[in-house]
Amino acid sequence: MIVVGVDAHKKTHTLVAVDPLGRRLAQLTIAATTTGHQQGCEWMQQFGHVLVAVEDCRHLTRRFEVDLLAARHSVVRVHTRLMAGARRSARERGKSDPIDAEAVARVALREPDLPKACLDGPYRDAKLIADHRRLLVRRRTAAANKLRWFLHEIDPELPVPSRGLRRLCVFDALEATLSGRAGVVVEIAIDLIAECRGLTERINALEGRLRRLVRDLAPALLEVPGCGAIGAAAILGETAGAARFKSKDAFARFNGTAPIPVWSSNKVRVRLNRGGNRTINNPPHDRGHAGSWNR
Repeated sequence: MIVVGVDAHKKTHTLVAVDPLGRRLAQLTIAATTTGHQQGCEWMQQFGHVLVAVEDCRHLTRRFEVDLLAARHSVVRVHTRLMAGARRSARERGKSDPIDAEAVARVALREPDLPKACLDGPYRDAKLIADHRRLLVRRRTAAANKLRWFLHEIDPELPVPSRGLRRLCVFDALEATLSGRAGVVVEIAIDLIAECRGLTERINALEGRLRRLVRDLAPALLEVPGCGAIGAAAILGETAGAARFKSKDAFARFNGTAPIPVWSSNKVRVRLNRGGNRTINNPPHDRGHAGSWNR
């Protein structure tokens, strides 16, 4: 089977076709636009049925993957770490878009179990919402840290509960306390309270969306002790469907729970795997701390 490797960039994509022995047959550079994608699909028709291998850079290749799948091409994703060896063993020295595209294609010839691309669905929605919520939480934490210093300067005895700057009732109480005071510090503190309030309302709304999404996709996850909507959404979003893995061992390798063998002779030992997807690796280790799944 002919394999077409794709080296993707923001403005252009370079395609290189190789035969089953890894020899370059042809190459083409197209614009990273719908018209360019159509041109690439028409160019591949000369080779009949092909396997398209793209370097795993989702934001650069996602639109192209959608057009390739719509044209009924088989598409696999090549992780960047797999390309180093292919570049070193290439027939042509140096680094260029055609060389990189050829390396992608040769990896696809060498590795039979590469992850297959598929159209986006509700799992990506879960990942996007969870990632956006995480960003808003970081912004609220930064604003809350500044707010605490100003509140301490205004009144060191002002009661602010631990983790209280994420609760609307605490914001109401602080605004009522500061309403009769004057000064620049008070003005900034009131602005920070308003910012924290707005971020909290958006975070709560996103969490509600995630909870409804998780209930539709995998309600069994919410029944696991300590697993809340945020932890379940992280698992669903990063996994993108456990059915896409060939075995439970492949899934364990992906999430970083598969032990790494370090044994020799008759003494069998393993060590902790610090690789894999660390976002999905975090929730299973936090079970028993129900609140930590939702941080």
